Parts: sequence; structure tokens; C-alpha cells
Amino acid sequence: MRLIAVAGVLAMWLSGCGYHVSGHADLLPKTIKTIAVPAFGNNTTHYKLTQRMAQSVTREFNSRTRYRVVGEERNADAVLRGTVLNVLSFPTTFDTNTGRAAGVQINVIVKVELTEKATGKVLYTNGSLEIRERYEISTNSLAYFEESEPALNRLSQQVAQGVVSAILESF
Repeated sequence: MRLIAVAGVLAMWLSGCGYHVSGHADLLPKTIKTIAVPAFGNNTTHYKLTQRMAQSVTREFNSRTRYRVVGEERNADAVLRGTVLNVLSFPTTFDTNTGRAAGVQINVIVKVELTEKATGKVLYTNGSLEIRERYEISTNSLAYFEESEPALNRLSQQVAQGVVSAILESF
């Protein structure tokens, strides 16, 4: 009876599916220890968004990975370049009393590429990463709080999380 139990446990252990928790794989070459993240390029009229994204990606790499982000490309083993390709914003809900927009959705499309400096090899690329963020517009002018800036910060953080996760998992 004991032999059957041991055989059962051994069979379950050997047939494991290889499941792992996301964010713990590290599929970049072992030679990569430092990454430069220069300011993102910008093909839009939203000038502050590109700075926020580079800062968010830097914070995400520093908080979630073993890689050190450096300020100068010449001191880096790899360079992550990004470009904001498009920013679309449109109303999603309207105030029934005034007809004004009460909710807005922002869609940002970003191109990112991580390149190993020593070889020029592209380690990760995504030509059309799209992130969406919604926010509300106050209809009460006395209690009005501009929500677009915090929404852009959240959007930048979502881009950073998506980029770093994709690089770590090599998707």
C-alpha cells in the first residue's frame, strides 16, 4: 500500500506542467547587467507623456528586476528605445443634464525595442503596444479636479509594467 502511494506521488511530480508565476522568468542573456532607457521619441503633440514613460520604465526595471538602469547609453549593456506613435482620446460617457463629456478614454500606442549593445541583436520588440486608460471629468465646476494628468501617470505606469513583463517573459 505504501509503495502505491509513493508511486502516485512520484507520477504526479513527474507529470507536472511546468507552471511558473509570471514575472520570475529571466530570458535575457546573462551578459546584460545594465540597461539604458533614454527619453522616448514622440510622434504626437503630447509632449510630457514621453518623459513620464521613460521614468516609469526606469522605476519598473529598478523595482522588479536585477538590472541596473544607467543614464548613459555608453555605460549600458542594452538600450531600451521607445516611441509614442499615437495618442487617441475620446469621450465615453456624457452628462445627461449638460451634454458635456463626463468620462474620457485615452489610448496610447507605443513602439519599444530592447537591443544588446555588444552584438546589435534585438532582444525584444513590439511595434504597436496599445494601452488604454479611462478617467472621469467632474461636472461640478466648484469641485472640479483635473483628472487627465493622474490618468496619464497611470497610463505610463501601465506601459512600463507591460514592457518590463514582456521583456522578462520574452513575449
